[in-house]
Amino acid sequence: MNRTRRRFLEDVGSGMLVAGLGVALADDLGLGAAVAADSRDELNFGKLDSLVGLMQDTPAAKLQPILIGKLQNEEVSLKQLTAAAALANAETFGGEDYVGFHTEMALLPALQMTADLPTERKPLPILKVLYRNSDRIQESGMSKTRTLKPVTPAKLADATDGHLLRTAARQRDMQRAEEIFAAQVSRNRKDAYNELVTTVQDSPDVHRFVLAHRAYGLIDVVGAQHAHTILRQSVRFCVKSEQTRAKRGWAEPPHRRQVAKLLDEYGLLKKPAGTREPGDDWIESMSRFIHRAQGPEAMDAISAALGEGISREAVGQAMSLAANQLVLTQGERKDGSPRCHGDSPGVHSSDSSNAWRNMVRVTNHRNSVVGLMLSALHVA
Repeated sequence: MNRTRRRFLEDVGSGMLVAGLGVALADDLGLGAAVAADSRDELNFGKLDSLVGLMQDTPAAKLQPILIGKLQNEEVSLKQLTAAAALANAETFGGEDYVGFHTEMALLPALQMTADLPTERKPLPILKVLYRNSDRIQESGMSKTRTLKPVTPAKLADATDGHLLRTAARQRDMQRAEEIFAAQVSRNRKDAYNELVTTVQDSPDVHRFVLAHRAYGLIDVVGAQHAHTILRQSVRFCVKSEQTRAKRGWAEPPHRRQVAKLLDEYGLLKKPAGTREPGDDWIESMSRFIHRAQGPEAMDAISAALGEGISREAVGQAMSLAANQLVLTQGERKDGSPRCHGDSPGVHSSDSSNAWRNMVRVTNHRNSVVGLMLSALHVA
C-alpha cells in the first residue's frame, strides 16, 4: 500500500511531530516541507482522514477484508464508511470521471437500503459500492493526482447578480467557478446550493441532475464541514460539460431560451407556489400527455399548470408516472434485448424526475419552477 503524506503524518501525530522536533530540525529532515505541502495540496478530512486514505490507497480486493474487520470490531459504522468513500471519491475524481460519479451517486441509496435489511446483511449494499469505488480509484490512476485541491475563495461584492457561478461555467473558467463557489459556500450554504442548481439547469443532462441531488443528500452523511467538498463536484461537472460543448462545436441548448420565455409568458416568478390539488384524473391525464409529447410541448404544459396554481407535488407525480410508463413501454434494443437497465431512456427519466422532485423541495422558487420544466423536458 502506498503511504501518502496524509497517512504518514497521521500515523506519527501530524504537526505534533514537528512541534516536538523543533522547526529547524524538522526542516532539515524535510518534515516541515511535507506539512506545508500537505496543507497546500491535499484536503483535510479530520477524523475521517485515515479512512479516506485507506480507501484511496488500497486495492479493492484487499480493502474488503480490512473494512469487514473494522465493522466486526465496531471501529467504524456503515455511515462512517459511506462518508469516507464519498470523500475519497470526491477528492479523487472531482465529478470528472464517468464511472467515478456514478459510484458516488450510488453511495447514498446503498446506505438507505441498509435500513430494510436484517442486521447480518446490512453491510452488503455498502460493501458492494465501496468495492466499485476503490476499484475505480485504483484503475483510473487518479489516486496519485487527485482532482480536488484546496481552493482560495474569491472576494465577492456584498451584492451580486445571483448568477456569478453560471456565468463562470458558461465562460468555461474552472478556476473562477471554483473560487466563486468556495466564497458562496462560506457565506451561506443554502444560497450557494441554489446558485449551483441554477448552473445545473443549463443543460438537460441526467448525470448533472442526479449528481447535484445526491451530493446534497450526502451532506448529512459526511457532515456540514465537508459540504463544500461534496458539492463542488457538481461545479466541476458543469464547467467540464461546457468545455466539451465548446470543443465539439455544439450549439447552446435551446431550452435556455425557452425557460426564459416560459417564465415570462406565465408570470411564474411573480406568482407564489401553487397549492391546488387537481385530483387523480388530472395527474393521469398529464402523465400521459408528457409521455407522448415532445420536449418543448411538455415544458409548456407544465409551465401552464404551475401558472394555474397546481401544486408542485402534483406536477411531480405526473412526471414520475410518465417516466414509469417509459420504463414499461420503451421496447427493445437493436439486438432484441429489453431496454431495462443502465442508459435506457426510462431509467434515466426516472432518475431525472426523482432528482428534480427532491431538489424542488429544498431550492428557491425559481429553481423549483425551472426544475419541474426540465424534468418534463427530460422525460418527454
